[in-house]
Amino acid sequence: MADVAGSRVKRQVATKARGKARAYIALGANLGDPPAQLQAALRSLRSAPALEVIAVSQFYRTPPLGPPGQPDYCNAVCVVDTALEPETLLDLLQGIENAAGRKRDGERWGPRLLDLDLLHMEGRVSETPRLTLPHPQLQRRAFVLVPLAQVAPELAIPGLGPIATLAAAVDRSGVVPWH
Repeated sequence: MADVAGSRVKRQVATKARGKARAYIALGANLGDPPAQLQAALRSLRSAPALEVIAVSQFYRTPPLGPPGQPDYCNAVCVVDTALEPETLLDLLQGIENAAGRKRDGERWGPRLLDLDLLHMEGRVSETPRLTLPHPQLQRRAFVLVPLAQVAPELAIPGLGPIATLAAAVDRSGVVPWH
């Protein structure tokens, strides 16, 4: 266990020394071919010069939160290192969504081709008109916590606590691996 903790500390020190921050991004889709949408988004993230994708969770099938009659979502979380500022990273994520055909029609929690949410950036807490970090609903969403706990169980969110604890406390019913 000490070796794992020591490796984690070394990675964090190396990341900070390179002027980068670790960021956690939720991916979701429930229109078209959701797993393919997530794979395409991950290819876009991997090809972005300002990002280094560190880890990706498995894909999960989850029930929709919004209006009734929607298909299930495919959700995942990826971990990236980046030198981008949070709002610049948000711009990049929204550009990937737009390129995938995302339409922002005002329907909250409606069906979508692609949804990329910046969940947290280590060392950053902020609240602007465009972006709140950590994500304000993070602790209530099993479709975020389950994959996030898979790739970053030791992560502690300011004001909320360790992801592993949050994931253990949330209702996970309906969150299953996507096959």
